[in-house]
This record gives sequence, structure tokens and C-alpha cells, in this order.
Amino acid sequence: MADFETILAGAGLRAGAAALDRAYDESGAYLARVWTRHRDVPVDEHVRAILAAVDPEMSAHVPPDVLAALVDAYSRPVLMVPPAVDDGALGALEALVGRGYTLAIVSNTMRTPGATLRRLLERYRLLGCFRHTTFSDEVGVRKPDPEIFTLTLRAVGGEPATAVHVGDDEILDVQGARAAGMRVVQVTDLSLQALGAQRPDAAIPSLAALPDAIARLAS
Repeated sequence: MADFETILAGAGLRAGAAALDRAYDESGAYLARVWTRHRDVPVDEHVRAILAAVDPEMSAHVPPDVLAALVDAYSRPVLMVPPAVDDGALGALEALVGRGYTLAIVSNTMRTPGATLRRLLERYRLLGCFRHTTFSDEVGVRKPDPEIFTLTLRAVGGEPATAVHVGDDEILDVQGARAAGMRVVQVTDLSLQALGAQRPDAAIPSLAALPDAIARLAS
């Protein structure tokens, strides 16, 4: 938001730090309402929601180049303070690709858009393992809606019955993929038996165990 203040001031638009902080929180409430319906909006709509919370007329007065600068400022924090990556991720993905599996990403986004997440994945040498990447802000639908899984399968020419989804959330990943007709591997510290009636087809503590789990499902 500090960058927002500087960018807007350079365009002759006033927005103080306190107003921008409040607007950021209000935009979060707007996004939460959208996400509750398992829907999503592009990143520029995130930025427009912040501007509208500062001044309902401001968005109409922001030129395209200024909006692009605001989107960049909004998107870049994850690149400055990146999240930790599972140590076994790269080895597991390369092993699966080496065995002939087609890999794709199905991901809900929060404040960070898919375009930036691809840059992050590329930084960690993970992006090249995936044939396709589906991010909710780009397709307008979020997990656990089966549609986002179906869109991804269609993009890679896959079929639900022969596809396996890997994720850590019992609702977004396990229930979502199941509703799309897929098998599921859940990344969790819990045992398969402890996961209850809605348990996945396999449970692993980290991605290092994924190739073996896929091999067991395949057999």
C-alpha cells in the first residue's frame, strides 16, 4: 500500500496511508464474498476494489499504465518474501515426469495472482515440470468446484478416472477432486485411517513420498 500511495500521487491522485490500509481490508471483505461462492476475479479487479474503497470515482480516473503499475505493486510481495517450498517437491515432480506422467497445477489464488505464482515456480525450477497451470483468478472459478478440475483435465487431454489430484486441504482438494471424479492423494501428517469417512485414496507426509504413492495407486 505504500507503493500504491506513491504511484497514485505520481498520477495526481491523493490517497493517504490510513485510507489505503482501510481500503485494503475492505477489498478483502469483497473478495471473501466472491470466494465463498467458489468464484474468482482477475487481479486488476482486486486493485479496482481497493481504489473504489478509497473513492468510488477513483478507478475511472486511473490511466491504463497507472493501473498496470498498481497491479505490479499488488502482485510482487510474494517474490520479495517467498514462501518455503517442500524440499522433496522438485525430485518428486521430476521422477513423475520421467515415468511419463502429465502434470498440471490446479490452484486457488489469494492476493497473489497466477501470473506471479508462475514466476515463483520458475524461480524454484518447478514450473517446467507442468504441462499446464490453472489458477483461479484466470479462470474465474475456485476449488472445490469441480469445474476447475474439469477445465484442467480438458487442457491436458486427461480423463477423471485416470487422473490423480494432490493437495493438502480436505475440502478444497479431497472433496473437490472427488466431485470431479478423480482419485486424491492428500499431503498431511495424519494417517489414512485417521482421516475419517471422507479420506483420500492415499496420504503422504511430504511430496518426497508422492512417486511411491502414485505407483501404489497405479498398481
